[in-house]
Amino acid sequence: MQAPASPPTLRIALVGDHDPQITAHQAIPLALARAAADAAITLDVQWLATPELTDEHRLQGFDAIWCVPGSPYLNIHGALLAIRVAREQRRPFLGTCGGFQHAVLEYARNVLGWADAEHGEIAPDAQRALLTPLSCALVEAREGIELQDGSRIAEAYGTQRIEEGYRCRYGVNPDFAGPLLAGALRASGHDRLGDLRAVELDDHPFFVATLFQPERAAFKGQTPPLVRALLNACLEARG
Repeated sequence: MQAPASPPTLRIALVGDHDPQITAHQAIPLALARAAADAAITLDVQWLATPELTDEHRLQGFDAIWCVPGSPYLNIHGALLAIRVAREQRRPFLGTCGGFQHAVLEYARNVLGWADAEHGEIAPDAQRALLTPLSCALVEAREGIELQDGSRIAEAYGTQRIEEGYRCRYGVNPDFAGPLLAGALRASGHDRLGDLRAVELDDHPFFVATLFQPERAAFKGQTPPLVRALLNACLEARG
């Protein structure tokens, strides 16, 4: 008899400076393990500290890139490089919290040509501070989010209304939201006041970024829908 085929192994890069004290960094391995078990696959997960990311060769061989919470990163250029590789090479990408912030910053600089776009946490006096302090900091807070009908994120959750947790102080500056979201990058989630909470790329197999931290669902024994969707996108890419 032929031996049963072994489950596929996906390689996942976690881009960020690992800190065991960060709640999201505790949740992410749990979230990935749950999603992998649900899909009957195995994972090779590697944390990539941002100072290590000086060229794209360090990112070769990964099925997906997840830019994780924990900004300001030690090397913003390393985080932006990883996001650019995921975007240009059409690799499944998830950005959460700081990953969301840097995903929109990378898009602004490299797609829209806004070379002067900055993160207000690093350059608060910049003329084009794309990320600025939220009107109300979302630190260990939960809020309801309305998802865009037909978006990948709404498809992942199977509903348009969700509630998620945050630990975040910065979001997209409303002054630049209009032109930022006029092209391939589109809004896919807002809070009840209409503030931007999630984006995705239209011309990419799976490129989703959220200001909230969906990985926290793993603490409740739940598989985060976006993590499941990320792994499914990897499997689809492999064919």
